[in-house]
Amino acid sequence: MLDKNDCLSKKCIMLSHERSKKYEINYNQIYSNKILSEQELFLKMEENRELILASAPIMNEIYNFVKGSNFFSILTDNEGCILNVIGDEDILSEAFSFKMIPGAYMDEENIGTNAMGTTLKERTPIQVSGKEHFIKVYHRWTCSACPIRDMDGNIIGTLDLTGYSEYVHSHTLGMVVAGAKAIENELIANYYNIELASEKKYHDCLQNSIMMGLIITNYEGTIIKANSFACGLFGYEDYEINQMNIKDIVKDWNDIKKSITEGDKTFQNNVDVYAKRNILELNISAYPVRVNNNETTHILLFLNEVQKKRKMIDKINSGFAIYTFDKIVGEDKNFLNVINYAKKIADSRSNILITGESGTGKELFAQSIHNSSNRSNAPFIAINCGAIPRNLIEAELFGYDEGSFTGAKAKGNPGKFEIADGGTIFLDEIGEMPYDLQTRLLRVIEEGTISRIGSSKVNVVDVRIIAATNKNLIQEVENGTFRKDLFYR
Repeated sequence: MLDKNDCLSKKCIMLSHERSKKYEINYNQIYSNKILSEQELFLKMEENRELILASAPIMNEIYNFVKGSNFFSILTDNEGCILNVIGDEDILSEAFSFKMIPGAYMDEENIGTNAMGTTLKERTPIQVSGKEHFIKVYHRWTCSACPIRDMDGNIIGTLDLTGYSEYVHSHTLGMVVAGAKAIENELIANYYNIELASEKKYHDCLQNSIMMGLIITNYEGTIIKANSFACGLFGYEDYEINQMNIKDIVKDWNDIKKSITEGDKTFQNNVDVYAKRNILELNISAYPVRVNNNETTHILLFLNEVQKKRKMIDKINSGFAIYTFDKIVGEDKNFLNVINYAKKIADSRSNILITGESGTGKELFAQSIHNSSNRSNAPFIAINCGAIPRNLIEAELFGYDEGSFTGAKAKGNPGKFEIADGGTIFLDEIGEMPYDLQTRLLRVIEEGTISRIGSSKVNVVDVRIIAATNKNLIQEVENGTFRKDLFYR
């Protein structure tokens, strides 16, 4: 006996078959009626970059759960165009033989009834099994798909999990629905992170543009925030000064605090302060920050040198590394030897390969090496070669020039190597890098130059490469999936 959901599903399939006949889909056709060219696909990838990047880790997580069971997962955009595909080799080879590849359209108008296309039509999660597919070549499969929506409820894509019908469980669709929801949450989190980062940059820019030192403390004197001018005055990095108490710096702090907390008075006077390497005479203006009950909760300090003005600290780089070797804790002798060796090579000009199983802290070591090197004040740019689709990673690494394709940004777009110039680029999961891109990477290592997609101009870059992998690259070289010359470089 069919329950209500089964009846709705059967009705959806029936209506979809009627539409497929209307679209004149051929029962015996094998390929989608619409497959994008390479240039068109590149543009499509650029349009959906945010969706692709947000979906990649979720798709990997779902695939790892069903790995070895002959499943593959597909991401499409809101038109049904395939953006990313991952899965087991055997069933993936079969799918590719039907040209279910990035750029192929899975909407009903081009391939008939299937989970992705019908989900877009019905705007609801759906499972299509066996002969419920309109075309014959899909009859061996069961497809489960769910719409992916943006914050306003608009469908921006679909997530699908496909396998041979005999291996599909009744809960497969539920797993796909959960995956789509996770992608939506990731997109929402990314949106708010961007908003918060933008807000933070605005406040930091405002604070750091003030041509005087600015320090905010709590009532006990713990430094909450110091702008870059203040850090420069005292000779401390921001992470150092944010661990200090103002009493360690300002000699007459107790007198200042007493002056501004008793009544409505403010403080302004010349005061000796203890910088990192010397004593400075600064003019300090202090103001209390009070809440409704007139209780002083924070203190705002403006500082100027009495003798001369200081230059502004260099603009903060967008890419940065937060880990240092002193944050790596361990007692094992071999582990300590690895740390000591990493410290010794930190200032070396050589590129570095870090190997180890997932979760062993390869990026932690990469950031620590960068922060211990003479490049520590330059950008640290990290990119996961395994999480970005093949069609997108080239533009991500090398950028593209204006006019390189229809709809490209007017001024082009720099790649990660250009952004990392003078600093370090961390290529995580280097073993997943496509073979043809390995040749371009080798050229960067050998010549120190890069060219954007669509440009004949050669740009010189000074970038140190730190790569990491959990694969056995020697075995990958023997298998022919990783370049031997790149490995030894």
